[in-house]
Amino acid sequence: MTHDPKDTTHFGFQTVPEADKAGMVHGVFTRVASKYDVMNDVMSGGIHRLWKDAMMDWLAPRPGQRLLDVAGGTGDVAFRFLKRAPGATATVLDMTESMLVEGRQRAEAESLAERLTWVVGDAMALPFAANTFDTYTISFGIRNVTRVADALAEAYRVLRPGGRLMVLEFSQLPNPALQWAYDRYSFNVIPVMGQIIAGDRDSYQYLVESIRKFPDQESFLQMIRDAGFAQAKYRNLTLGVAALHSGWKI
Repeated sequence: MTHDPKDTTHFGFQTVPEADKAGMVHGVFTRVASKYDVMNDVMSGGIHRLWKDAMMDWLAPRPGQRLLDVAGGTGDVAFRFLKRAPGATATVLDMTESMLVEGRQRAEAESLAERLTWVVGDAMALPFAANTFDTYTISFGIRNVTRVADALAEAYRVLRPGGRLMVLEFSQLPNPALQWAYDRYSFNVIPVMGQIIAGDRDSYQYLVESIRKFPDQESFLQMIRDAGFAQAKYRNLTLGVAALHSGWKI
């Protein structure tokens, strides 16, 4: 697919040239890499760990499978997958090398090193052959991709027939009052936490804004179907603060 150099997209609430977004996102995650895991725990009160466990429960990893974890950063999802699937292998891909460096330094990475591969790459142009992986996961990363439809098309391409896509992403609460309260927390508290813990308010302001710009559950479900995935479904987590979307390459 060709794209006009004048095409624009969003970077949080800003409108920016499509060609600039990847570099801007890369800058955000380069700046926060060393504090990324700590901030996830603080922002969510540790609930992100339960969400990732719920992802594994639905995914049900099987022995010998090949996982591609895109925007896999510090390896949280890959570690969980490998611990549940004897003999499985995982490739962690991220556009930000400093995130992968943090992942490789974790204790889990050392104990699972023979089953792990770390790759710097772009979700919209994966450096893998078609029909390579049994499972494709992306957690809290797809909203940062410049063209989400292109990333989903690449996910479909690299999955083998019978392979499964699973996306964990922040989403929208169906209750307006709860959404209002959650927005107040997100915009007033999280950037301040980012300043105190990571020394970077602006990056966490972007992350909060990017959640609000991402499609709601039903809209994203349709995007997955449009990419060719069958049996596409989603489950809300914590009333819809996050959602899991699943689809199969049939």
